[in-house]
Amino acid sequence: MARKLSNTVSDLYAGMRLDSYLFEAGLYPTRSKAVKQIEAGKVFLNGKEPTKKDIVNEGDLIIYEELVEETHVYLEPEDIPLEVYYEDDDLLVINKQPGLICHPSPGHPGGTLSNALIHHYGRENLAHIQGDDRPGIVHRLDGDTSGLMLCAKNDEVGYILQDEIRRRNVDRKYLCLVHGNIASDTGLIDAPIFRSDKNRTRMQVSDKPQARSSVTTFNVLERFESGLKDNGFTLVECKLYSGRTHQIRVHMEYINHWVVGDQTYGNPGKSSNLGLCRQFLHSYFIEFQHPCINDTLSFMAPLPDDLIQAISQLADRRIGLTERGHEVLAAYQENCGITEERESFALV
Repeated sequence: MARKLSNTVSDLYAGMRLDSYLFEAGLYPTRSKAVKQIEAGKVFLNGKEPTKKDIVNEGDLIIYEELVEETHVYLEPEDIPLEVYYEDDDLLVINKQPGLICHPSPGHPGGTLSNALIHHYGRENLAHIQGDDRPGIVHRLDGDTSGLMLCAKNDEVGYILQDEIRRRNVDRKYLCLVHGNIASDTGLIDAPIFRSDKNRTRMQVSDKPQARSSVTTFNVLERFESGLKDNGFTLVECKLYSGRTHQIRVHMEYINHWVVGDQTYGNPGKSSNLGLCRQFLHSYFIEFQHPCINDTLSFMAPLPDDLIQAISQLADRRIGLTERGHEVLAAYQENCGITEERESFALV
């Protein structure tokens, strides 16, 4: 019997016809197969039977019946190291290293987090709510974004966590170094996002009717003065109140403070990016309600070595910490076991 799988539409595909989405998102091998499945009543859009012409929006929930004979994927286990922050019978919290793609895609058939998970835990001990090629995956981080993320060991917990993320009940905060000095200590960016007309892998702030509401708040933690080849830098803590693709990166570009090292939305020049070849964006904090033991769990992950090396270059250019910067740095040092008090993120 074919299994029923779930899929949540990302804003990368918002505004697309359902039959086209099912094919382009890889849920079915051809558009004609997608149409047949829709007409056979094997696809549900937000709990209702759709037509092939229905338009999908970001956040829409699709329940679909897999084509076992055509979509079966055998994912090879690969001995890729994982940094596990928490583990029990139901879920994992991992600190994803930069450069690790979450699951296979046309350009990345292997070497992914999914390959690593089945090596360490076995495919039968992981959730498969997003298909056999995405075992354990509940949500994603960009390949070049590091930090904390949740993985599920069974479908029941996977569905619960996925729903909690959709409802914004999972608190995720990011450390982000941007170009320039942001004047205000706090900020709210309320700017709808839609995919680019020129490049479908790139997102942009848009006034199109299909653009999705996107809200990011930030707290400035520390500022660094300008140098010969730059206009200074600002370390910020970002929090998402919506989960659009590339949201932080798009919103920082929108306010003219693009993320250091961002090859898609920023300045690709290494000299002004502190030598980084990937964005300075790290999911450093996560807090959520455990779906089984009813406890609130929170975790903090230190900056990885490449980001530490980048920001340490600014040690002699620090202007000072904000009030929120002092709070976060104190918690960060305690979490990292740093007993000697530091005066800057550039000195940790």
